[in-house]
Amino acid sequence: MKKGFALFVLALTVVSCNQSNEAKELKTAYIDTSKLLQEYTESKDIEAKYKAKSQEMGKELDVEVARFKTDAQNFQKNAQANGQAWAQQKGAELQKREQQLSYAQQAMLQQLQQESGQEMDSLVVNVRKFIKSYGKEKGYAYIYGTGEAATVLYAEDKYDITNDVVKLLNDKYKKAEPAKVEESKKDEAAVEAKK
Repeated sequence: MKKGFALFVLALTVVSCNQSNEAKELKTAYIDTSKLLQEYTESKDIEAKYKAKSQEMGKELDVEVARFKTDAQNFQKNAQANGQAWAQQKGAELQKREQQLSYAQQAMLQQLQQESGQEMDSLVVNVRKFIKSYGKEKGYAYIYGTGEAATVLYAEDKYDITNDVVKLLNDKYKKAEPAKVEESKKDEAAVEAKK
């Protein structure tokens, strides 16, 4: 009985040692996802694109807002001179215009959010695919993500591969960028042709 128990303990120890050796061999790393998105050139380009688009669309709206403000100031100056009926009619018109401007602004923001959201979602999907293939290629058992939606509460800096992945993604994007620029120019030309 003692020999059987001793053999059992010895077998358990061997299995335990094998498992701990396997656990030591697991190659792991983490990526700071917030930093990755801040430093990834394609992400910066998308952000800049929608910032410029927002400013351009905002300029058109600003002209309408300025016109509205001028009309509102004129209304206040002329309200007593033109009588109560005129003031009520013009007041209602101004309220309607103010509401339309508000709706236009909301629609513009929603459109920009939807378009940029779709591009960023696509970017995230592509980054995940890249990280997956990177992990397989480099022999990682796990690559964790940190950042705003942290899945790692602590990791030693030596396991941080964020800079490597950002560099590789940026290099890949730079190679693909000339084709995207050509495609964008064709799209812009098509839009101009429709006008």
